[in-house]
Amino acid sequence: MKDLLAILEKPKDMMKIKAIKIGIASPEKIREWSYGEVKKPETINYRTLKPEKDGLFCAKIFGPVRDFECICGKYRGMKHRGVICEKCGVEVIQSKVRRERMGHIELAAPVAHIWYLRSIPSKIGLLLNMTLKEVESILYLEKYIVIESEIDEYPKGTILTEDKYYALSEMYGDKIVIDTGAKAIYELLRSLDLDKLIQEITIEMQTTQSEARRKKLGKRLQLIRAFKNSGNRPEWMILKVIPVIPPELRPLVPLEGGRFATSDLNDLYRRVINRNVRLKKLIDLDAPEIILKNEKRMLQEAVDALFDNGRRGRPVTGPNRRPLKSLSDVLKGKQGRFRQNLLGKRVDFSGRSVIVAGPELRMHQCGLPKKMALELFKPYIYGWLEKQGYATNIKTAKRLVEEEHPAVWDALEEIVKEYPVMLNRAPTLHRLGIQAFEPVLIDTKAIQLHPLVCVAYNADFDGDQMAVHIPLSVEAQTENRVLILSTNNILLPANGIPIVYPTQDMVLGLFYMTSEKPFAKGEGKTFKDKDEVILAYQTGSVDLQAKIKVRMNGKLVDTTVGRIIFSTIVPEEIEFEEYNKPLTKKELQRLINLSYHKAGMKKTVIFADKLKDMGFAQATEAALSICVDHLTIPEKKAEII
Repeated sequence: MKDLLAILEKPKDMMKIKAIKIGIASPEKIREWSYGEVKKPETINYRTLKPEKDGLFCAKIFGPVRDFECICGKYRGMKHRGVICEKCGVEVIQSKVRRERMGHIELAAPVAHIWYLRSIPSKIGLLLNMTLKEVESILYLEKYIVIESEIDEYPKGTILTEDKYYALSEMYGDKIVIDTGAKAIYELLRSLDLDKLIQEITIEMQTTQSEARRKKLGKRLQLIRAFKNSGNRPEWMILKVIPVIPPELRPLVPLEGGRFATSDLNDLYRRVINRNVRLKKLIDLDAPEIILKNEKRMLQEAVDALFDNGRRGRPVTGPNRRPLKSLSDVLKGKQGRFRQNLLGKRVDFSGRSVIVAGPELRMHQCGLPKKMALELFKPYIYGWLEKQGYATNIKTAKRLVEEEHPAVWDALEEIVKEYPVMLNRAPTLHRLGIQAFEPVLIDTKAIQLHPLVCVAYNADFDGDQMAVHIPLSVEAQTENRVLILSTNNILLPANGIPIVYPTQDMVLGLFYMTSEKPFAKGEGKTFKDKDEVILAYQTGSVDLQAKIKVRMNGKLVDTTVGRIIFSTIVPEEIEFEEYNKPLTKKELQRLINLSYHKAGMKKTVIFADKLKDMGFAQATEAALSICVDHLTIPEKKAEII
């Protein structure tokens, strides 16, 4: 039994990982990761469709293609688990190891890692106190550099032209060591004494008068200290061996018609291997220096393209002139591994649609399209249909849902009742970017959003889209109701001021009804109480914006008809003087804040909803819109037409 459990390898306990340290991989570390050297650029055999030995998909290096089966077929089944086939060299193990096993390529000549070369500032250049242009001229074999010297005129680090190199080599012989390419940079980096450099730069920073020089020295000192403290060696920025990522992470997928779709990384690896193999052959043949230099430069460019295509020079393109996706492209940006797969994932029980205003909704509600709800709540509907006797099994329930049987809509109504859903609008910049609502089923295809929550979402109705998520567990549903229900989130977390307040048309309507209009019908009239004012307005005796006097709390108050009507929706804890004025957007915000502190959250939510209803109603009543009569028609229009 224990053996059987051992077969089903459990993943490592992620909770035991205390920290992750990122550093530069040494050549020894890369070889330690590797399960074998990739020597050939081939992927799979076109006749047998089996991976080529020592190629980019080699089963000996990366593991078997099928679970517990070697390539030659000698060993098959779990009973041979862990056996290495004598014939093909493949370990009999699960095929999932092809997602984790790495290979490596031994380079015929060292190459620089483009991340440390082309970064700003160049890490290699900063360590060696050279400009990027100077480092590149050495790496791409255009110029030479002095590595060791006994001649004072040409100290270590002096950059020379090709003619000067030949002249000095002839003149001084063994007294001076000059080289070019990544090998020369490797030797210079390896010979750096970090402790001595830290000491020298610290003294120079204390003595120099130039601010610019001190700033440059500070950056260099910071980098040297980082290398010393982290335990990374500067020469590791020059690669003598490069890792080959697992084949399952750069797949080769068969298509119809015998063709294959492949990851761009395979093409980039193939270029590196081809050039590396060619360089090895030329070195063995003792080829002329000019040919070797050209081949070394091409190898450097191939490795550059593999790590970061297009970072230096023109990018390597595929058959359709599209730049190939390098290792950096797989990681960076919105479609990269971090943002696409690690920070956020696609989830089940979610939908997305355009949002429209739902002015008739209460603040805790949202309008959810029936078709969307049907898809989101499918498993619940199947269960309800079985429970109520409409279906005997899942298959029958599935058919009823596909046929949109009347019972399906009854089931949906029943399930959705008081079931919270989460609405999220990207970008979610603060916690109010995702809130919970009780869905109201609607026949349209757009999600209806309450106008007052638009501020929190920074949403408008010009084509914005929102995502819907369904909380599945009882705990998740409870959290939705208690923590993120929209009516429980009316304050801005940053400063505690209300984020639920009227905007746009609502402000227009409320400002219109609380404004004064000179010489309006009924101006100057006196009323005994609020009810008499409302009755007079309903019978047409007074205009909405007429200035009147009303007896309130035993004294006459100067106000308008509109403000008296407005007072009917305000919580009784707020004094009339607080809103006996034209209500602008700022005033309405202040009023909601006052309501929250004096009347509490529940009354404030009801008040905000009433503000919304009254604002829209008055904006409609005011009929403030542009019509043809407002437009000036040019006199020459008839002539032109």
